[in-house]
Amino acid sequence: MTGCKLGKGCNIGQNVVISPQVVLGNNVKVQNNVSVYTGVTCEDDVFLGPSCVFTNVINPRSFINRKEEFRKTLVKRGATIGANATIVCGNSIGEYAMIGAGAVVTKEVSAYALVMGNPAHQTGWVSQYGHKLTFNEHGEATCPESGQRYLLKEGSVSCI
Repeated sequence: MTGCKLGKGCNIGQNVVISPQVVLGNNVKVQNNVSVYTGVTCEDDVFLGPSCVFTNVINPRSFINRKEEFRKTLVKRGATIGANATIVCGNSIGEYAMIGAGAVVTKEVSAYALVMGNPAHQTGWVSQYGHKLTFNEHGEATCPESGQRYLLKEGSVSCI
């Protein structure tokens, strides 16, 4: 729709709605039947799985116009949102986080976090390549595919 910004190399599936003022970074993949509503920004390399949906109003009513109350949602670089997941507005999804299929995200999601369920809760951490990380006694883990090393410190994961 009008006012959208789509980066280079985006792939948009069938039956997708991208509402006004939505921003999609470079190389964003939007699978079939996805609704991306006004207020959503997806940074580079985000994956939106089939039939996932974003909201933009906390308390919608058909007979009340609440366009001035849209809450923003930011999906940071490299994050994956699984099939049929719902992202409640006003939350951010951290870099390289992975949202499981069917999850209902009602709060912020940390970088590299693996979340699932309804409401979504964190069950672990993932690498940039999407592999579940197992941390040693020093709080270090290695991605089995890339060899990239990660550090878990004070409840946050970062590349080292």
